[in-house]
Amino acid sequence: MSLLLVPLGVYAALCALLFLVQRSQIYFPVPESNRAGAQSFRFAGRGADLKIWFVARPGPQALLYFGGNAEDVAFNLSAFASAFPEHSLYLVNYRGYGGSGGSPSESGLVEDAIALYDHLRPRHPEISVIGRSLGSGVAVQLAGARRLHRLALVAPFDSLVNVARAHYPYLPIGLLLRDRYDSAARASAVAADTLIVIAGSDEIIPRASTDSLVAAFPASQVRVLVLEGARHNDIDNDPRYLEQLRAFLAR
Repeated sequence: MSLLLVPLGVYAALCALLFLVQRSQIYFPVPESNRAGAQSFRFAGRGADLKIWFVARPGPQALLYFGGNAEDVAFNLSAFASAFPEHSLYLVNYRGYGGSGGSPSESGLVEDAIALYDHLRPRHPEISVIGRSLGSGVAVQLAGARRLHRLALVAPFDSLVNVARAHYPYLPIGLLLRDRYDSAARASAVAADTLIVIAGSDEIIPRASTDSLVAAFPASQVRVLVLEGARHNDIDNDPRYLEQLRAFLAR
């Protein structure tokens, strides 16, 4: 019995450690970057002061971008400015990322997204959203809470619980995880036409997790684009990535 207690104690300690440090394994904040000629503004979110990169354009259309868990969203400024010439662009540095204050959490990121949407909506009656990887979980919750013109999800997942289970099958992830980003459960609340872009060789998000998210949407509401050969972190290198996003958001 004593021999059995040792591995059980180690296992319990591992679970406790994961519970305590889990957000450091989900969020990888990037330092503040500078872009010559790029514009940004400070936005007081729900309890955090955020740095938002933006490109102002005339007209009603705006595009919000929520990036991955280790992404410097400023890297998209030039490409997005060329790809979406009719949209004002707003690229969000999450809490704790890129000059924004606070610490990241699911509730905080979603609250900030909704507050930013409400701030922009009076001047932009047509707001579309792109959410990449972790940002897809933020984007789906925003789309369920507010009316969007278009929703694009890049390398998304059905829930963070299922992704974590695939990587750590020996741990009771369902009991430990606090930030769950259960997009599949919230898909029914989304009214916007949705494009799901899948990296065909994604080594981070299991294909079954993305397929489960696709199945959660009505078939008539969702379009699926598979970029064969693309991996999770280089999906934007495929020329079809921006081409198809541009075509979808222009509809």
